[in-house]
Amino acid sequence: MQMTEHLTALVAEGRALVSAAREAGPEAPVPTCPGWRIRDLLRHTGMVHRWATAIVVEGHGTRHPACEEPDLDGEALFDRFSEGHRLLVDSLRAAPADLECWTFFPSPSSLDFWARRQTHETRVHRVDAESARGGPLTPVAAAHAADGIDELLAGFHARAKSRVRTVAPRVLRVRASDTDAMWTVRLSGDAPLTIRGGDALDTPADCTLSGTAEELFLVLWNRLPLSSVELSGDREVAELWAENSAVV
Repeated sequence: MQMTEHLTALVAEGRALVSAAREAGPEAPVPTCPGWRIRDLLRHTGMVHRWATAIVVEGHGTRHPACEEPDLDGEALFDRFSEGHRLLVDSLRAAPADLECWTFFPSPSSLDFWARRQTHETRVHRVDAESARGGPLTPVAAAHAADGIDELLAGFHARAKSRVRTVAPRVLRVRASDTDAMWTVRLSGDAPLTIRGGDALDTPADCTLSGTAEELFLVLWNRLPLSSVELSGDREVAELWAENSAVV
């Protein structure tokens, strides 16, 4: 996807997040993040936005320490979140195409990395805010959802930090019904290895998850239960993912 597409989505996702958060209220529990209330969600996401902004604007070549989450509540917290979201969008729009700064998995460029990463970060937490509010979730276009799946499987869980490990090698296949997107994830005692597309179809899968790209995106990011998609094969493989895939 193009960076401009991510930035357009980032604007919309941030506005939808704060709108849902206002409707829910600071005290509302967030069912998709046990133990959190809306104020915790806003403090966390706002902190991440400002952390990413500092990396982009200041061009840090190594990991930049995150600032502390603000001890704010009510209208002051909503205002700070909206300001931080705007600063993030503005910094990404103003950054040079050849920006060089720290990233934490491969990307065509540093700027593409942060535009993509912060869009999906904000999208997932927008789902959290809407889950706290109740009612329907804002739809995610298939292309955006597939890109979010790809970032999770081939980005986050390609890192040594991934906790999705198994002694006996297993294979998880993820197939989107509304796009041609498919991923085959080899699980072992090492970090998962993800192969994109149909090239790995000759590799038998122990478990296959099928559904729309949006459904799979939300399930793989643990925002919907496994029952939201079609599961064939060994359910324990899918449960291994659900129990160990939280991003750290």
